[in-house]
Amino acid sequence: MSEYIIKGGKKLEGEVNISGSKNASLPIIAASILNGGKSTLYNVPKIHDTEMMFEILKILGAVVEKKKNKVIIDTSKVEKYEIPEELMRQMRSSVIFVGALLGRLRKARFSYPGDCDI
Repeated sequence: MSEYIIKGGKKLEGEVNISGSKNASLPIIAASILNGGKSTLYNVPKIHDTEMMFEILKILGAVVEKKKNKVIIDTSKVEKYEIPEELMRQMRSSVIFVGALLGRLRKARFSYPGDCDI
């Protein structure tokens, strides 16, 4: 385990890059469906779960554009309400799309998420 030993009398300074939170990003990505337009997100972590969320959005009709530390999601053309089983099974949190789809399209069709028996 690493440790830092700080001897007093000197001011600490510097910068640290903090990665985005998966647990914050996933619901925000799903909620972009409710916007029905463009949403710009910053500092979204580049991990399997966020990539799967973007793939689901694309299948539903959204356009996802990635630029450096920014993701622009356009959900104005989302009209599909069915999430393919192979994508639902990639992760449990895919189920959070259901609320957004119901809120916008008033219907949703999906399978069990992430091999989970809910």
